[in-house]
Amino acid sequence: MRQKTIRIVVALGVAAALLSVACGVSAGADQAWPEFHGPKRDNLSPAKGLLKTWPRGGPKLVWMFDQCGGGFATVSIAEGMIFTSGDFGRDQMVLALDMDGKLLWKTRNGRSWTGPHPGARTNPTFHKGALYHMNPHGRLAALQAKTGKELWAVDLKQAFGAKPSRWAMAENVLVDGQALLCVPGGPRGRIVALDKTTGKTIWANTQITEPAEYCSPIIATHNGVRQLIVTMQKSLFSVEVATGKLLWTHPHETKHDQNVTSPMYVNGHVFASSGHGTGGRLLKLAPNSRSVERIWLNKDLDNCHGGVLLLDGRLYGSGCRLYRKGFVCVDLAGGKTLWNERRLGKVSMTWADGMIYCMDDRGRISLVRPKAGQGAAIVSQFSVRPPRGKLTLAHPVVLGGRLYIRNWNELRAYDIRAGATQQ
Repeated sequence: MRQKTIRIVVALGVAAALLSVACGVSAGADQAWPEFHGPKRDNLSPAKGLLKTWPRGGPKLVWMFDQCGGGFATVSIAEGMIFTSGDFGRDQMVLALDMDGKLLWKTRNGRSWTGPHPGARTNPTFHKGALYHMNPHGRLAALQAKTGKELWAVDLKQAFGAKPSRWAMAENVLVDGQALLCVPGGPRGRIVALDKTTGKTIWANTQITEPAEYCSPIIATHNGVRQLIVTMQKSLFSVEVATGKLLWTHPHETKHDQNVTSPMYVNGHVFASSGHGTGGRLLKLAPNSRSVERIWLNKDLDNCHGGVLLLDGRLYGSGCRLYRKGFVCVDLAGGKTLWNERRLGKVSMTWADGMIYCMDDRGRISLVRPKAGQGAAIVSQFSVRPPRGKLTLAHPVVLGGRLYIRNWNELRAYDIRAGATQQ
């Protein structure tokens, strides 16, 4: 009987985190997407056995939760719970759902954003039973994941002089060991490490002189040097994770000081991309991580905020819509544009099981098969309808056989398992 139960748990896929608790079995790594772009921040899902084409009208909708509040935040998933954030009037709330789309709790984290393009920006970062969430005004809160109870909060404006930019603060924070790492961009702390248990400052870098500009950082280890890498207002920066000491910097200016896309580390190199004609650049790190040199600059891959994927030595991402660019593929080694698929336009995306999942800002969702040197095959498409005057900017998430789509105040879960009964 126990063996039969275990087989059912595996077959259900997305419910494994919940059922495994009942069976006394720990949830596997393929059931966790604990932070923005996943556990490695590479936006590559471990999900397998997925549909290679969708029925007309899209895959089967399993459930829809329509009380997320307004926003562009995507989801984090861990320990059988789904986390996101949304605006409810003047309040910004962090929410937790179960895997069936039922609300577990909702907790306020300060004020919502009423400036340009209002709506929640960031999704919570899950780490060992706690959630960490930055609101648009710089209130950074730690919450108990199971209950939503606030554990501590730090006002980054008061503590470090942080100042929201035109489109608010929009960083998805990182946890590394005991340290919670974030980029307030203030004169008393441009990049800081806080104790994840108490919120107290471990270190604060004041060598850097630039403010923050929306980017979510990454952590990389190069020749034994563990470093946080982030794009700020006009430059790329790297600091030592243990001490906050500045390691290297490189210019990366945009027309509107808008650097959103997270950098990417691969084999001793760093790739960074920004919109408005800035383009994407590949840098090579010195062996001691004290300097970098530019290898190439490609103006086609000027990604605004939809994210960039690295697959088999090729970079994929949208060019800036203001320059009428499409979905671009660039060779990582040489920086050459291999193709530009204009039918897709500006999209947010993720990858799973050999396919790219794209969503444009009008709610059109595409299943794409990338083809080296031959363009992208748009296999299937369907649409969701955002509220009038709103955009769909959240990044899709694929995990446990389901596709999660945030459509302003809605969160939708679709069944994309191969062989599953579809609509």
